[in-house]
Amino acid sequence: MPGLSRRRLLFGAAAAAGAAATGIRPVSAAADPLGGPAAGAELRPTDPGFAGVAQRGYNPRFLAHPQSIFVPTSAEETVAAVQEAVDRGLRIAVRSGGHCVEDFVDNPATQVIIDLSRLTGIDYDPDHRAFSVGAGADLGTVYEQLHHRWGVTIPGGSCLGVGMGGHAAGGGFGPLSRLFGSVVDHLYGVEIVVVDAAGQASAVLATRDGPNPDLWWAHTGGGGGNFGVITRYLLRSYDADGSDPARLLPTPPTNLVTSQIVLPTATEESFVRFVGNFLRFFERNSAPGSRFSSLYAQFFASAYLGGLCQLTPRLDADRPDARTLLDEFVGAMVEGVWPPPVVVPATAGPFLDVSTRLSAPRGRAPFLGKYKSANLRRAYTDEQLRTLHRYLTDPRFQSQDSGVELFPAGGAINTRAATATAMPTRDSFMKAVFVTAWRNPADEAAHLEWSRSMFRDIYADTGGVPVPNHANAGAYVNYPDADLRDPAQNTSTAAWSTLYYGDNYPRLQQVKATWDPRNAFRHSLSIELPGP
Repeated sequence: MPGLSRRRLLFGAAAAAGAAATGIRPVSAAADPLGGPAAGAELRPTDPGFAGVAQRGYNPRFLAHPQSIFVPTSAEETVAAVQEAVDRGLRIAVRSGGHCVEDFVDNPATQVIIDLSRLTGIDYDPDHRAFSVGAGADLGTVYEQLHHRWGVTIPGGSCLGVGMGGHAAGGGFGPLSRLFGSVVDHLYGVEIVVVDAAGQASAVLATRDGPNPDLWWAHTGGGGGNFGVITRYLLRSYDADGSDPARLLPTPPTNLVTSQIVLPTATEESFVRFVGNFLRFFERNSAPGSRFSSLYAQFFASAYLGGLCQLTPRLDADRPDARTLLDEFVGAMVEGVWPPPVVVPATAGPFLDVSTRLSAPRGRAPFLGKYKSANLRRAYTDEQLRTLHRYLTDPRFQSQDSGVELFPAGGAINTRAATATAMPTRDSFMKAVFVTAWRNPADEAAHLEWSRSMFRDIYADTGGVPVPNHANAGAYVNYPDADLRDPAQNTSTAAWSTLYYGDNYPRLQQVKATWDPRNAFRHSLSIELPGP
């Protein structure tokens, strides 16, 4: 199925004493996914296993050549690793699942990688009445453990290998977000290793109701790698009460019904109508409490076979009107489209089984890639869709992996204020992700120009980027795009920070000044220290 092909998607003693003083309990380590380095090891380039850990990033377009990689198994070992890097004056990067699609970690400037792949413990923390999840745990494991052990879940993404570390810190959304909000709406606390002005590393706990609520808030959408090294998250819904674990996070549907709608070969007119139908449907049906709130439908239009489109709806199968809602949705999608799309008969199955089947598997991308994103407040115009179709049908860039993905949002996400969390986007109905893929490194320049030109032309009326206005709501930091900081690509008057964080950026800068005054944690789109 081409729409699933892109990931393949159809994204020391002193340290121990310091941690103990905070009341923080170490994260337990699950089975070692690396199969080599000793607990808490520092790996050097000549050590066995170094190359495998160094090359763990999702996007093979980027590769770091660090002097050292630390693989901690606890908060205490993470403190020791950060302290060692600071004492040696080395530039630090942090890796959780490895799915950052830009060069935040895999960068020539990176001298030390703190690899969190062993911080994978998942348990219930009765002291905080919350679930404790190691920052290195991937989403697939989190879903399985929460569901099988407590019957709950979080509304995270559908790429099983994505690590909690960056996903939750950037906001986090997925197929259940229209029902239950973003991941950060279920983030009660964060345990993080920070570095103070004197260069001393320590582990601190930050929670919604204190201690350190400002640092907690910064991790509800401020993005990974900005303030320190996250070692674990505490998960409890913002409106949950009591101490029963089964009531502290959302309960997923018992079963899901799903189908598939495919437009195998799209003319310009059928493409504009089909994609337009999809966007307008969710623009109409994304208010909180909509009768379609349990409906999610991931859309992929590829740069292949004239803009091949694939749409995969799913919704709660146990609703008495589930099949009626699905039929209504299918009817709205195919209306006026000629030649007509192919509709695969609906099937139903257990929630976790269906969700896993529709998710991108673990593993590194089979291609080099560039990613761009946008949040939509209004459906694309027919002119924008014609522009998109023109690029997707360019014979020089035909690929099953390149194209645009559309992810329905809105619903419960939009029930909270833009300042409730650092993630400000609480009034959009869709996320768009533009993917450009190539396999030969020699093709990079041409594919980057194709990607940049497509994005620039779609947003020609707002300086080549989705400047917040009646139709656009900026971009999503978990699909980072360094081009937004480049004045040659962003010719608008909106800074990159406005596109990602809106009016929340100054507050994020103040948190940065408090908790990372040395700017020890930084990358090409990191939160900047406030000016004088």
